[in-house]
Amino acid sequence: MRVLKVGGRAQNDPMLTRVIRNAWCAAPGELCVIHGGGDEVSAMQRAMGREAAFVGGRRVTSQGDLELLRMVLSGVVNKRLVGSLVAADVPAVGLSGEDGALINAEFIDRAVLGYAGRPVSINKDLLLSLMNGGWLPVISPVGFNGESGVGGALNVNGDDAAAAVAAAFGASELTFVVDVEGVLDADDQVISSLTVEQAREMIANGTAAAGMAAKLESAEAALTNGVASVRICALRGVCDPRDGTFLTQSQSVAI
Repeated sequence: MRVLKVGGRAQNDPMLTRVIRNAWCAAPGELCVIHGGGDEVSAMQRAMGREAAFVGGRRVTSQGDLELLRMVLSGVVNKRLVGSLVAADVPAVGLSGEDGALINAEFIDRAVLGYAGRPVSINKDLLLSLMNGGWLPVISPVGFNGESGVGGALNVNGDDAAAAVAAAFGASELTFVVDVEGVLDADDQVISSLTVEQAREMIANGTAAAGMAAKLESAEAALTNGVASVRICALRGVCDPRDGTFLTQSQSVAI
């Protein structure tokens, strides 16, 4: 199984639908897509007189932001992507992490990040039912608040959600699709491979910051939990396995 996490800016590429369709046709029933949409959420926050805030690449989320997140990510971004795929004859079905407690989440640090959550379990049976039925799951990373006792949502970072889904299946590859060619060094050159230790150093010295730092942390979590390969690349890299930056556990197995 392969998991694609498609960032919000990468979704602006007019080739997105065709690229996902090609990936699906290459391995039908073996693909799962998780999408972001942070820029659209931030734009909606500003339109409502709120200012977006982030800590370590993760959005600070108030209780009042949850309905906005549902509306933008699960209601607009998800259905727009699903609609374009269905129009291209891809059997896509959209759902959020709340549906069937697909992404069961808990608070990360309520005092610092508010209603932001980390995945604690994935409803693997639900995804298997869809994929075994010939469907392509397209997932909005709004998680189910498993701590509340009464349901509700938590804002799960899309990279964290993708890593958790990939780990639940022991995916062959987790691919982060971004709007750059890969992880860039201090001279803005693409790094072909990174060990976990090197990625940590890039985060510590500020070379990788904000959203890229969050991706590297999620990549480490995926590798630690059994995902065979993690790659960060531009859209064209979805169908070209040589593109982008490969993340590995240690120097001895670096590509």
